[in-house]
Amino acid sequence: QVRLVESGGGSVQAGGSLRLSCVASGRTIRHYSMGWFRQAPGKEREFVAAISWTGEQLYPTGSVKGRFSISRDNAKNIVYLQMNSLTPEDTAVYYCVSVAPSLAPPRTTASAYDYWGQGTQVTVSS
Repeated sequence: QVRLVESGGGSVQAGGSLRLSCVASGRTIRHYSMGWFRQAPGKEREFVAAISWTGEQLYPTGSVKGRFSISRDNAKNIVYLQMNSLTPEDTAVYYCVSVAPSLAPPRTTASAYDYWGQGTQVTVSS
């Protein structure tokens, strides 16, 4: 059974940084694109970042580009999301996701991902 477990969330003041981690089990992520989504209260789920199995990064235009960085450590089966210059608008639950099938490119749509973590809360205060 595939499990994705996020950690690293918490409370931070505006301008601060956090690094989220996602540990995968039951699937060797080496040949899978991985990503992060987030969902704030009362808002739709939003694509944050993705990384292909070759290491190519994908970000949405606008809010997070230039501030967030996704990376992966295939040897440890971990995906990271480094978040800098955080603002209150970044407050949300952040989810780690794994794309299906193997060798597929990263996507910006939630339906492309077959496994989701339970989420980790990020709260940014002004």
